[in-house]
Parts: sequence; structure tokens; C-alpha cells
Amino acid sequence: MRGAKSAKWVAIAGVVALTATACGGGDSDSKGSGKVDPKGIVSYANGEPQNALQPSNTMEAYGSVVIDALFTGLVYYDKQGNITYENAESVKPDKANKVWTVKLKPGWKFHNGEAVTAKSYVDAWNWAADPANGQQNSSWYRDIVGYDDVHPAKGKAKKKAMSGLKVVDENTFTITLNSGIPYYAYKLVYKPFYPMPSAALKDPKKYGEAPVGNGPYKFKSWDHKKSIKVDAWSGYKGEDKPKNGGIDFKAYTTPQAAYNDLRSDNVDTMPLIPDSELANFKQDFGDRAIEQDFSAINTVNPAFYSKTFKDMDVKVIQGLSMAIDRDTIAKTTFAGTRESASGWVAKGVKGYKAGACGEYCKFDPKKAKQFVKDGGGVPGNKISIQYNADQPHKGWVTAVCNSITKSTGVKCVGDPKTDFQADTEVRDKKQVKAMYRSGWVLDYPFNGNFLADLYGTGVDGNKGGFSNKKFDELTKKADAAKTIDESAALYQKAEESLRDSFPGIPLWYNKTLSAHSKNVKNVVFDQAGDPVLSDIEVFEK
Repeated sequence: MRGAKSAKWVAIAGVVALTATACGGGDSDSKGSGKVDPKGIVSYANGEPQNALQPSNTMEAYGSVVIDALFTGLVYYDKQGNITYENAESVKPDKANKVWTVKLKPGWKFHNGEAVTAKSYVDAWNWAADPANGQQNSSWYRDIVGYDDVHPAKGKAKKKAMSGLKVVDENTFTITLNSGIPYYAYKLVYKPFYPMPSAALKDPKKYGEAPVGNGPYKFKSWDHKKSIKVDAWSGYKGEDKPKNGGIDFKAYTTPQAAYNDLRSDNVDTMPLIPDSELANFKQDFGDRAIEQDFSAINTVNPAFYSKTFKDMDVKVIQGLSMAIDRDTIAKTTFAGTRESASGWVAKGVKGYKAGACGEYCKFDPKKAKQFVKDGGGVPGNKISIQYNADQPHKGWVTAVCNSITKSTGVKCVGDPKTDFQADTEVRDKKQVKAMYRSGWVLDYPFNGNFLADLYGTGVDGNKGGFSNKKFDELTKKADAAKTIDESAALYQKAEESLRDSFPGIPLWYNKTLSAHSKNVKNVVFDQAGDPVLSDIEVFEK
């Protein structure tokens, strides 16, 4: 759920201004001569990706930031939230928003010299939709006519290609949807809609270890659980040409280790400052400290297939939500760097509206205890919250559990997994014992991305097995609207309906809290919370 194609992090006009309150980038505290080395390498504190590096099989941060360096898709969006063209020359719908015609900019190449054509997109999407290929983002093609034939609810593919995809000529193809969707161009921002070269489909296992893309950086090496290296590609046709020589994505197993290296200038930037350093990082880094809003939300989601939550009365989940003192935890654990969430959609996207969760996201220990009791309680009077231990989650999970136990008497404990890879694998295998930490970053700046793509029945982002007929009907109605604004308003109604079914417990809206070393300048994070890697400049040593 990441993107880093824009030179600036973005905001949606008229919604929420995203600002940087302390964004370093000057060279006053630089090492060396102060001159820029255009071939200098930027090091980024990352982790081991969950899966092979395939666009349609990447749904987590560690793999996503690498994929976005290697690939450029059809479209992106500007700071006003308007669609901008990347590899596409145009993406236009018919009057019913049902048939979309895509025209590509001619002359684009993959890193291996193969031309990027309409067939590069159509073949990649059809391959990824086939369940035999095990791509976890396959449901993103569900809107396209013929998806059910290629990816039936059960069993093998009946056909090898979606009938709604047609190659018109070398640089043109059409997408026919089951029904009109006014904001469909926004969906094309996301990774499953990237192109792949022909070699990727012939030997996907080999390709996943050494991917060939069409983006600003070219794959160099992958030393598993240590580092992924990419080099700036001189043949790149996009506007975001790298101002550095490449990126070293260094794998860390703890955020504290990454922070220590950042403070010592042994890594150039990192995604998140550890909770234990939030009170100190601005003092440690001065004008190299970074604090920016971005469009993401933290929740804890029930695994509705688990023994704990299967057939549970929604009152219990509503009670657990009211048992959490979000404001106090934000002030203490997060040193005032988080804002309590009042709904399921992140700030800064079109259609965001505060208050969808209503009273259930407000701390009320007395009512919380009564709701849990009225709902029949929790089996065994105990719940756990699964999280990945390689990022700073232990502190807030402990605080949330303590608040739940104190308010309701339900025993709550953390269930740490070694790293994000292990955490997501447990979710994918549907082995979560009770609840799990969920953090969702926008794929595109529209409220439906945080609703239908997360809580729709059977969609890839729905790891907890939530299913609600009323919600599905409301999102379907929103997708059928004639305009983007009408669709966003209908999605607001779908969000409000979730207070009666509670697919997850909203906690906080996120901020990017980071810093950069003395080795680099121009470090800015975008609306998805990713560094704009191509803009970072490295000082000569």
C-alpha cells in the first residue's frame, strides 16, 4: 500500500492539508565537501519483503518500497489529488464509466530493453488473476469483465484471459468493467496494475528474485535478510529521474538498531522513529528531523474465523473499542505524535469525514464493560493482539491491552511475531488467534480504498474474514455512482454502517516521524509515508 512517484507528498484540496513541521534537507550539517555526488548511493532502513518481488504479489511495506523504485505504472496523482499520467498518455472512460481506453506513451522500455506495450499490461494482469499463480493482489482485477472466469470462487481458471481486456494496438488497450466506476483511474495507481516483461511470465520464480521493471531504478542484487540494491537507470523515460546513483535497502530486524545506525550516519533514513526515541529524536537530529502527516490509519482487527471471534456479538467488539483510552496512549506512548481516529478512513483522502465510528471510538470504561457483558463476553475472558516485533508496536499494544483489561476485566496480551514477514504469513494462513495489528496506507486518495478494498467480502486486503451483506451492497452502490464526488458521498454512508458490524477497531491516524543522516539532503516523504527516493541527493565524501 505504497507509492513514491511524486516529487512531493500530496494532499487532497479542501480536505486536509499535509504539512512538514520539521523537514530537514539542507547541507549545513553535511559531511564531506558539501558538494553533491550524482552517483552516490542512498541507504534506507527497510526489512525483508514477505514474498518474491512481483508487483501483483506485494502488499506490505518492505516489498512495496522496492517495487515502486523498480516500476512505473500508468498513472499517479498530484498534490490536489488529480490524476497525472506516468507511462500512460491518457486514460479515458466512456460516458458510463464502464469502458476505459488506455493509450501509452511510446518509446518506453523495460530494464532489459524490451518495449513496454499494451500487451505488457494485459498479459501481466491476466497472469496475475489466475489463481494457479498465487498472486495475493489478484482480487484487484475483480471489476473487470471476465475476472470470474479466470479466477472463479473455487477451483481452477476456466479461461486464461479476462474478456474485458482487449489489446487495440501496440500502445492502446481497453478495460471493460462489470459496471461503471467513476474513480477507476485512481485504482490504476496500485501495484497490481504495473506492467511486466514477457520473461516474468515464463519463469516467475526466477523473475521474483531478480525483477525487471520499467521504473527509475534497475535491480542489482538481493542478499536475503540483509540488503536489496538497485541502481539508477539511465534509460528511464519518466519525469522522476533519480538525482542519486542508487538505493541500498538495508534489512533491519529492530527499529532501534536502525535508529542507532541513523544517528551514527550508517544509514541515511528510516520509515519510522522507534517509540522509545520519540521524545528525543528532534534533539538528536535538529533540522534533519522529519515530521509529516500522511494518509494512513492504525486499527486492531478481529480474526472472525478464530475461536475467539467466530459468531461473536458485535456489542463485545464495540465494548472493547470503548475500553481503549486512545488520547492518553497518544500522549504517553506516542509523545503526542498521534491523533485518535474517529472512523475507518484515513485523513487526507477524498471523502474523508470525521465521526463515522460515533460513540464507539470514545473512551467510556463503564459503558465498555456493560457492552462486553451484554454481548456475552469473550470466550475464556482473554484476547491477544498479534503484531510484528521488528517495528515499534510493542509499547502501544501493551498500552491498549492494559486499557482493555482495566476497563472491562478481559485479559489482553500481545502476541509478537519475529518480523513483518512472519506476521503477514500468519494472517495469510488464517492462523491469527484473536486480533491483529493492522496499518493501512492509501493506495490512491479516495475513501473507498479504506473501505471496499479492506472490508469487502473476499477482497485481498480483508485478512480477518469480515463479511457483511449490507456493507457490500452500499459499496456496490457507491461504485455505480456517476461521478467521483457522488461515489465518495455514498462511501461515507457505507463507512457509517460499519459502526453496526465493526470489522476493526480504529485507533490512530499516522504521522511520518523520521530523520536523515548527514550524508544526504532533500529527504521528503510522500502522502503514502514513503521517502521520495529519486529526489534524495548524496554528498561527496
